[in-house]
Amino acid sequence: MGIPFSLHSFPRAIIHVDGDSFFASCEQSVNPKLRGKPLITGKERGIASAVSIEAKKLGIKRGMSIREIKALCPTIIYVPSDYETYSLFSKRMFAIVRRYTNIVEEYSIDECFAEITGLRRYEHSSYVGIAQKIQHDLEIELGMTFSIGLGPSKVVAKIGSKWNKPSGLVSIPANELHVFLDKVPVGSVWGIGEQTTRYLEQFGIKTALELADKNEMWVEEKLTKPIREIWHELRGVAVLPIVTEDKHEYQSISKTRTFTPSSSDRAHILAQLSKNTENACIKARRHGLVARRVYILLRTHDYQHAGYEIILTRHTSLPTEIVPLINQYLSVIYKPGILYRQAGVVLSDMVPDTTRQADLFGASVETERVSKVFAAIDGLSKRYGKHVVFLGSSFKAIVGKQYAGERGESVGRTAMLFKGEGKRRHLGIPMLGEVR
Repeated sequence: MGIPFSLHSFPRAIIHVDGDSFFASCEQSVNPKLRGKPLITGKERGIASAVSIEAKKLGIKRGMSIREIKALCPTIIYVPSDYETYSLFSKRMFAIVRRYTNIVEEYSIDECFAEITGLRRYEHSSYVGIAQKIQHDLEIELGMTFSIGLGPSKVVAKIGSKWNKPSGLVSIPANELHVFLDKVPVGSVWGIGEQTTRYLEQFGIKTALELADKNEMWVEEKLTKPIREIWHELRGVAVLPIVTEDKHEYQSISKTRTFTPSSSDRAHILAQLSKNTENACIKARRHGLVARRVYILLRTHDYQHAGYEIILTRHTSLPTEIVPLINQYLSVIYKPGILYRQAGVVLSDMVPDTTRQADLFGASVETERVSKVFAAIDGLSKRYGKHVVFLGSSFKAIVGKQYAGERGESVGRTAMLFKGEGKRRHLGIPMLGEVR
């Protein structure tokens, strides 16, 4: 059948913007002395959370231990992760893209989709020229590189952004799709996982072009709806919307924290679980959601896992209703004398928080009263920073250090706070000293 060539190179013009080694690049942008040097973040965890472009060239990958990394590169620079600063850079990134178009989807902290269809006359430039302007502004103002893909659909644009990293700008017009897709393994296409890849290979489909070339009757018979949408996108037909609204629907919310040194103290571990529960509930309330299931998990010092699911009597987003149950059931997975390095909480079976059913014993009245208390706490947190008010069961986790020793090194931004700022509350200034 073949890919139907469009009469236009770009019936829709969609770009995908992707920060190159974003977290590590943020560190290099803030501290010019780190630029051009192999660097990793994740010092507090003892593994590489993010890897700079220079470190990648040496064969260093995410998840490697510091010991493995130093064997490859004794001079490696490793710093603690500073997610507050990364978030500030992310906001600047999205703001710069929005100078050109309001149709922007914040896909993750370091990447976004944007539609620039119809902007050529306004910008006095081609679509490639507009993408170049966006890339130039991002790199000059943020002090790091970005790769951009331009295509007639989101899937094609994402293929383009991965094509020539770092600092690449790849345009894939609709009438040249076959040239690019023939070089792309089907498993590398955004949205196609390992199981789908193996399934497609049963039909001799190994490249994105071979999938795009399948006829519609075969696609309707053999593929699920998400993969059929990818098929359309690979053929230059944009069917996946650019979602400009904030995400408010979650199937689950998880909060997991690693702490150093590892601990066998039950009170310490419960405090970590309590803090995680408070964080998960804060996010649930922010999006108007309540959960019916809670899964608690522990990871031992030697990376063994244990978990337990608690089914609640009703949906809730109040930590005061969840933490006592975690305390009650923690003994199922906690073993005295065992060292634990990580604790996590997952809220699931989530639905919108709409109405509360009345009951004969006044429990719903009490729940409504507590809900108002947490609404007030949420207001205080928004004004003064998260955990300005917290549960007593979270005390050890909130006032104590998450990491000790070398891993407990403070990130650079917390040493340069303005008056009125805190670790979790900052003024509306994107970065310090390096805005150009």
